Amino acid sequence: MATRKKSSSRRYSKKANSKVGRVMREAKQGKLRSGRSGKKVTSRKQAIAIGLSEARREGAKVPPNPNEKSSGGRKKTSSGGRKKTSSGGRKKTSSGGRSNRSTQRRGSTTRSKASRRSTRS
Repeated sequence: MATRKKSSSRRYSKKANSKVGRVMREAKQGKLRSGRSGKKVTSRKQAIAIGLSEARREGAKVPPNPNEKSSGGRKKTSSGGRKKTSSGGRKKTSSGGRSNRSTQRRGSTTRSKASRRSTRS
């Protein structure tokens, strides 16, 4: 009877495991800070994500981040070959993205006192 070889394909390398462990210890001690804002990380999930991200940067064996966009290949469209517009199908306004209501309101507040007096009568 032939014996099967147990597959030892790890999802995460030892390096990734140690990286996440180090980051978790930092988070528990209150020393872990997020990258851009520098705020203290309080979420356990966020701490794990930071550890995996650092491990990826160093080249450790870690599955790709499902939230990041892949840089290669074409995505198939599900709507019969129709392309979606980059703006999500919305018309662009001439006011640089502002709605008409806000520009009208802004215009009314910048009138001078003299023009307000003349319209009150």
